[in-house]
Amino acid sequence: MPDHISDNSSTATASVASDARGSLRQKSQWQEIGENSIGLVIVLILLIGLFSLSTQHFFSAVTFSTILNQVPAAMLVAIGMTFVLIIAGIDLSVGSVLALCGGILGVGLVQWHLPLFLAALLCVAAGAVCGMINGALVVRFQLPSFIVTLGALEAGRGAAYLVTNSQTQYIGSQIEQVNDASFLGLSLPFWVAIIGVILAQLVLTGTVFGRYLIALGTNEEALRLSGIDPRPIKIIVFSVSGAMAGLAAIALCSRLASADPNAGSGFELEAIAAVVIGGTSLMGGRGSVINSFFGVLVIAVLENGLAQLGAQEPVKRLVTGGVIVAAVIVDFYRTRRAEAKSRQLR
Repeated sequence: MPDHISDNSSTATASVASDARGSLRQKSQWQEIGENSIGLVIVLILLIGLFSLSTQHFFSAVTFSTILNQVPAAMLVAIGMTFVLIIAGIDLSVGSVLALCGGILGVGLVQWHLPLFLAALLCVAAGAVCGMINGALVVRFQLPSFIVTLGALEAGRGAAYLVTNSQTQYIGSQIEQVNDASFLGLSLPFWVAIIGVILAQLVLTGTVFGRYLIALGTNEEALRLSGIDPRPIKIIVFSVSGAMAGLAAIALCSRLASADPNAGSGFELEAIAAVVIGGTSLMGGRGSVINSFFGVLVIAVLENGLAQLGAQEPVKRLVTGGVIVAAVIVDFYRTRRAEAKSRQLR
């Protein structure tokens, strides 16, 4: 057989094998997402059943629409947090960045008299810049993202107080129109968040960039040795997280009709809890935006149900903290099981 025919045959075989491996890998990803989603839906059903039996008014269309209209800001923050955790990072600054972006939005509309579109664009851009600074510091000085974003948490909150002069900026109908726009009884921010979840999941599972994120979180050195520079990927991911915090600020301000410099306090813990409940590993290399959405719903149903039961704020914090710890423990055992399964396959 001529050499060139043999080479072509080998190339074709390798290409088919590579396509098959990619197809199996993608199928495995979707299968894992589906399994986690089923589990989270069961948890949601159990919570709804429990609170419906415990309180008289929980199981109603009003309660469910209220919950869904309250979660867009948390959903948007969770999208960015999912990406960050997948690359084995963490972003503790999202709550403060949200407050800063909300302050910029309020000042832009009330004091600078900007059109809503420009003010919203400035708000999201400010968030992206904050995230880009976080990513650049992590990459340039090889610092743990925990330390960098912990500092950014304090700096962002201080900047929010400076921008708003430590006062809540009442915006009114200029921003309320965003939340008032609705479809099927659900607000525009909710539908924007749903679109964001779908697009982010498609990026994660259906693009080269998404595969780079998984690879970076799994083994950064292996990614570097394969000729791919992880530094710009990290900066992009933190920028996305900041931009999502900016979008979340718009959603929150539109619901409250104001920009509060204290807004977003504790959002980082709530986002991390939701994302980990959704099956994203704190160790990196595994995650799903769709399941992070279900994680947000689990926490929202839990908080709303406790409120209807008359639980005080300290009790709600205790329960939420317990959920975070339980989610981390589950993630630990899930990671160990995945590692054991990987060793068996070898």
